[in-house]
Formats: sequence, C-alpha cells, structure tokens
Amino acid sequence: MAVPAGVADGINTVWALVVAFLIFFMQPGFALLESGQVRAKNVGNVLMKNVTDWTVGVLAYFLLGYGLSSVLASLTSGAALGTPFAYFGDPGGWVTWLVGAVFAMTAATIVSGAVAERMNFPAYVFVAVVMTAVVYPVATGMTWGGGLLAVNANGPDGYIARVVGAGYLDFAGATVVHMLGGVAGLVGAWFVGPREGRFDASGDSHPIPGHSMLLAVLGTLILAFGWYGFNVGTSAIYGADNTLLSAQLGRVALNTTLGMGAGAVAAMVVSARRQGKPDPLWTANGLLAGLVAVTGAVPHVTWAGGIVLGALGGALVLPTYRFVVDALRVDDVCGVFAVHGMAGAVGTVLIPVFATSGFSATQLAMQVVGVAVIGAWAVVGSGATFWVADLLFGLRVSPEEEEAGLDASEHGVAAYPEFTGGGSPDSQPVSADGGYAGGDSDD
Repeated sequence: MAVPAGVADGINTVWALVVAFLIFFMQPGFALLESGQVRAKNVGNVLMKNVTDWTVGVLAYFLLGYGLSSVLASLTSGAALGTPFAYFGDPGGWVTWLVGAVFAMTAATIVSGAVAERMNFPAYVFVAVVMTAVVYPVATGMTWGGGLLAVNANGPDGYIARVVGAGYLDFAGATVVHMLGGVAGLVGAWFVGPREGRFDASGDSHPIPGHSMLLAVLGTLILAFGWYGFNVGTSAIYGADNTLLSAQLGRVALNTTLGMGAGAVAAMVVSARRQGKPDPLWTANGLLAGLVAVTGAVPHVTWAGGIVLGALGGALVLPTYRFVVDALRVDDVCGVFAVHGMAGAVGTVLIPVFATSGFSATQLAMQVVGVAVIGAWAVVGSGATFWVADLLFGLRVSPEEEEAGLDASEHGVAAYPEFTGGGSPDSQPVSADGGYAGGDSDD
C-alpha cells in the first residue's frame, strides 16, 4: 500500500542518515582489524591513519570528490553537465553527500591495511586525500553517477553501456568501493615495497605476525554489523511509487547474512585442509570476503546464489593471499586484495549466473567489462597517486625508523608503552604458524 509522498520521502531521508551513521561505525572495525594484524610498535600509526582517512577524507570528498563524480558522469555519457557543486548550498544534497562520504572513506581505509608498518605518514595523508577527492569519485561517476557503464532512465546511457546493451550491476559497491580499494592497496604495497625481513635474499617469504587476534576478530564482527548499513541501507524503504520495498529489503538482508556465513565456513574449511586445523583469523577474513562477494549482488540473485557467491569469496581468500605473497612477492599486510579485490571482482562478475531474472549473456559481458574498467582505473589512478606521493614526500620511512616502529618514529607515541618499551609482544605470534591474520604459513 502506498503512503503519502511526503511521508515516504521523510522516512527515506531518515533511513539514509541512519545508514550513514551505521556505515561510519565500520571505521572502528577497520581500526581494530588492522591494529590486530600489525606489531604492537605500529598500532598507534594504524589508528592515526584510520582517523586521518575519515577527517581529511570527508573534507576532500566534500570540497571536490562529490562534485567530481557528476562531472565524470557527464563526460562519459554525453549528458548535460548541470551544476555539479550545487550541493554546497543545497540542504537536500547534504544528506546524499554524507552517504557518499562514508562509502568513500571505506574505499580509502582499505588501502591503509596493505601498506601498514613502513609507509611515511605525510605520503599516506596525500594518498588518502587523492583517493577520496579523485580516485573513488571517478569510479562512482562511471557507475552510480550515470556515466560510462550506466543505463539511465532520464538521460543518455554511458558510452560503454550503449555499445554492450546493458547497464553495469553493482548494488552496494563490491567493485566500486571494495575492489577499487583492494586493487589500490595492492598497487600501494608494491610501490612501498615489503617490510624489512618479509622476504629473504632468494625471495622466500617469512611471517611477520600481528600482535592481537582478539582485536582482529573483534574488528571483523564490528565490520559485519556495519555491513548491514552498507548493503541493506543502499535500498530505500519506499520506492518511486511510495510503496514499501519489503521484498527487496528482505532479499538484500537475507543474501548479506547468507553470504557472510558461507564465506566464513568456506574459509574455515580451506584453512583446515591446507594447515591441518581451522584458523580463526582466516575464518574471519573469509567472513569479510563473503560479504564483499555478495555486496554487488544482494538484490539481484537468489538466496542460493548468495550462498554460492559468499562461499566462493571465502574459499579463495587463502589461495589468493598466497598468490600475492609467493608469486607476486607483494607484502600486503592485511590481505586487502584477497579480501576486497578478488572477492569483489568474482562476486560481481557472476551476478548474471545466479540472477533472479535468469541468465543473460549480455549482462555477463557487461559485468566482465565493468570489472575490467574499474580494475584498470584502480591501477592507473592509485599508481599515479603513489608515484606522485613518492616524488613529493618519499613513500618509505628509513630502516631505522621501521625497526623502532612507526608509533615512535612518526608520532612520538607508544600504543603499549609498558610492552614496546621493553620489546615484549612484538615477536609473539597470533596464530599457530605465526602468520598474517589467518596464518601466514609458507607451505
């Protein structure tokens, strides 16, 4: 049953604000997850980067990023440009800006986990600003903004969408947010280089364990809670005809929950088969990968598809991480490419295979093209950003500063002064094989 338009608009506006607040709560989740996966001497630096992502990021996104998204949409579809920065003085636009801002912060924060424990802080601040002001807005302009990959009801379709004959599907940012951040993190980790001692002279990897399984898993569960805002919150409560979107809300909530469950179980099984025992940290990262895998798909696929996509994301986390370390020789500290990059790409490409509307070869082609375009932009945009940051600030701290820990060298603090002063828990493993969250074994 339809409700009055004013009531529907009011409920949708309040819902958008609540969702933004819920997604913001993912920031503490990222802070805990990343802090647990680094050594105690670098926890303060990780926390500083997470605070910086939000504070500097929201300013950059407000002053440039949100408007730039509209500019890119126009340039890549041929639509009239309009007034992309009208939101500066439009109270109605402030709510939609805030929702965009919390998504932008997620994409930027993902990067910090990959480059932890050795990146110069001023260079990182520069990267966070460019990620939120340019790199992320370009991706949204090509997709949700109505640009290159989008089909538009009230304007020209994006240039690629016209050629393929379909619009790109990514409901809540599996690729626009997560894959973008995961690929950018991988590029950043390559630019910064591995931590001292991560690889020996022959290129073999050696574990550098984090200091707290508790923080990492607690952060995972907080992220899972916030993810309901990410996915379910992307849906309005009332549709264009002012009727309750109960079926869509239910499907999105269901597939979000089934995806995280399947991802965790699949990662637990894979870690048990590979390492002999189920690893709690690999299981936690599988849960996140399952969520990433279904984030673009939740309203489009059946519940069985939600389970399969989540399970694929979780099952691929460990082998993808090992590929990054062993084949690419990239030191991605928190495994952000495995959790966010790989899972986002796989889950989004396979949407047409499990679609409630049935399989479409045209839609599958569009999904492949869209993932390739966003992935290519993530490489180019983040690569240029890290290159410029290196020229301006230098990406690495000195070996002496890295050995002392970035808490002391970059900020003059100690997150655990009673321990790091005496050098206690920095060498204590958080997993049976002493590895990255979930086991950085070198088998």
